[in-house]
Amino acid sequence: MDVKRAWSALSVAIVVVLVAFLLVQFGYLPAPWGEDRADVRVVGDDGTTKAVVDADVADTWGERHTGLSEHDSLAAGEGMLFVHSSEGDRRYVMREMDFDIDILFIGADGEITTIHHARAPGPGEDGEDLEYTGRGKWVLEVPRGYVNETGIEVGDEVRISYE
Repeated sequence: MDVKRAWSALSVAIVVVLVAFLLVQFGYLPAPWGEDRADVRVVGDDGTTKAVVDADVADTWGERHTGLSEHDSLAAGEGMLFVHSSEGDRRYVMREMDFDIDILFIGADGEITTIHHARAPGPGEDGEDLEYTGRGKWVLEVPRGYVNETGIEVGDEVRISYE
């Protein structure tokens, strides 16, 4: 009888851990290990660093869905890095955004594949219709105009270091 109780307790523990893990992965619970940050460097053809971005990391479904919509603004050199498990065609929208951004799609090889200059939704718009597409494993969002100010271009190399 004690063996049966032990297996039942183990089964319950496994289910609880699995549910908690899924809730963290989908962004419904904060990760107990803290907030992820990344140092994102954009390097030109000549090897010089064009920009360094201190980025929040959105690597769960919930974090990617929310994105920057809970931010009021971004300063130059700040951004959000969206992490996907593999390279693919991506669609990003300006859902509930209060400010304009530049959106950079980055391939699995670390090369910028697409850049968009995205505007915030106007009055009466929810932002779902303001969609920007590209191919990438990562997507970096920075303040609007940062790409032009730093000379970032499609084809530039991106080096990502996680904290």
